[in-house]
Amino acid sequence: MNLQESGEMYLETILILSQKKKDVRSIDICEEMGFSKPSISRAMHLLKDGGYLDIDENGYISLTELGKEIAEKIYERHRVLTQLFVVLGVDEDTASEDACRIEHVISDKTFRAIKKHMRDKLGEKV
Repeated sequence: MNLQESGEMYLETILILSQKKKDVRSIDICEEMGFSKPSISRAMHLLKDGGYLDIDENGYISLTELGKEIAEKIYERHRVLTQLFVVLGVDEDTASEDACRIEHVISDKTFRAIKKHMRDKLGEKV
């Protein structure tokens, strides 16, 4: 299944929330992303049906291995791209916003080259 940008954003948000708190529920995602409960509920069920996450009988959401793999990939892209833009002189908020847009469309090849550049040329730990 080819995941759309919005699905990647949900998975990334669940990953980030799960790093901050033990249990993640739909309401947490609503608050974090600023979306309505019905929108989040629909998205969670689509992601569950796609095999990206599990929802237990108490409504707690956890990523499957597939969901976690995708979320970690997107989150790494977000962190590295934000870091690159800040190094280039972009303010943190703008850097993060731009990284958020780019992280979903940048090729693996280009992203690897950016990581290598940051490691080799800038001495940045990525």
